[in-house]
Amino acid sequence: MIPFLDLKAINAQYRDELVAACTRVIDSGWYIGGKELEKFEQHFAAYCETQYAIGVANGLDALILTLRAWKELGKLQEGDEVIVPSNTYIASILAITQNNLKPVLVEPDRATFNINPQKIEEAITTRTRVILPVHLYGQLAAMPEIIAIAKKYNLLVLEDSAQAHGAEIKSIKAGNWGDASGFSFYPGKNLGALGDAGAITTNDSELANMLKAIRNYGSHEKYKNLVLGVNSRLDEIQAAILNVKLKYLDQETQYRRQIADLYLKEIQNPLIELPLSKDPQTYTQHVWHLFVIQTRHREKLQKYLTEHEVQTLIHYPIPPHKQPAYEEWNDLNLPISEQIHAEVLSLPIGPTLSINQARKVAQLCNGFQI
Repeated sequence: MIPFLDLKAINAQYRDELVAACTRVIDSGWYIGGKELEKFEQHFAAYCETQYAIGVANGLDALILTLRAWKELGKLQEGDEVIVPSNTYIASILAITQNNLKPVLVEPDRATFNINPQKIEEAITTRTRVILPVHLYGQLAAMPEIIAIAKKYNLLVLEDSAQAHGAEIKSIKAGNWGDASGFSFYPGKNLGALGDAGAITTNDSELANMLKAIRNYGSHEKYKNLVLGVNSRLDEIQAAILNVKLKYLDQETQYRRQIADLYLKEIQNPLIELPLSKDPQTYTQHVWHLFVIQTRHREKLQKYLTEHEVQTLIHYPIPPHKQPAYEEWNDLNLPISEQIHAEVLSLPIGPTLSINQARKVAQLCNGFQI
C-alpha cells in the first residue's frame, strides 16, 4: 500500500535528534514555559519574519485566542462579523462562533480553493470587523488584494495558516501578511509536532502581550490575573520537537514541490482536474500540504485507487454549512463550495513518498476509466 502520509517514516528520519531533545527536557525538570518554548518562539518568528510568535496548545486555540484578545483590547465586540471562506475546515468557523462573533461565509475561487477577494468586498457590511482568509492546502490566499480591501474598510486580518507553513507571495510568508496568524502543528502538518501544538504570529506588541496572558489563565505576572484567561500552553517537549523539525521544513517543502510537479506534469486524464498553482516566480510559493484533485467520479476513483493499494483522503467531504453543528445554515445555497466538497480527493504527498511511488500514483490516475 502506498500510504497517504507516513508519519512514522517522517519522524524516523530525525529520531536521534528528537530523542535527544525529549531527553534534554526530561532531564531539565522544567516542562512548561521554559527555555525550549522561548527558543521555538524566537525561531518560528524568525522563520515567518514576524516580531512575535506565541506558542499555544493547538491551531484552533491560535484562532480562538487571537479573536478573544482583540475583544479584550476593544477592537471587537460580540456580534461583530468575520468574513471567512465557506469551504474551509470547520475549525476556522468554530473560532468565530466560540467568541460570539458572526461568521459570514464567502465562496472561494473554484480553481485555487481559496477565498474570492471580489466576493469578500461584496460581503462587507457596517458590522464587518475581520477578514479571516484560509491558506487552504498550502497555497496562500490572494493576500495583496485582501490586504488592500482590509485597509480600504479598516478591517483586521487574521490568517489561518494551519496548512501553509513557509508559503509565500512575493517573498512575504504566511503569518506575516495579516494583523495576526494562527498556525497548527498537528502531527500531519508540514511542520508537525508529536501531539497537538499551535502558535500565533504577529507584529503587534500589544496583541502579543495580551495573548501571552490569555493563554496562561489571563496572567501577565504569576498569581495576578488581568483578564479571564484559559490554559492553552505549548509545552516544553513539543517545543523541543518543533525546534528539531523546523530545521528541516524548507528541505521537506522542496521535496513536496517535486512530487507536486511530477503529478502536475504526468497526470493527464481528462476525468481529473488538477489543482491550479500560480507561477511561483511572480506570485506564490505553494507548500503543497495537500495535493487535491477534483473529479465528478470521486467515489469510483477513490475505490479504484484503493484497489490498487493507493491510500487517498477527502479534505473535506461535508462543507461547514451542511454540518449538524451549524443546523441554522443547512439551507444556505453555496454551490461552489458544495461542488468542491463533493469532488475533491487528496493524493499521497509527503517528504517520504518516493518518486517511484508518486509516478505509480500518476500512472494509476491516467489508467482510471468510467
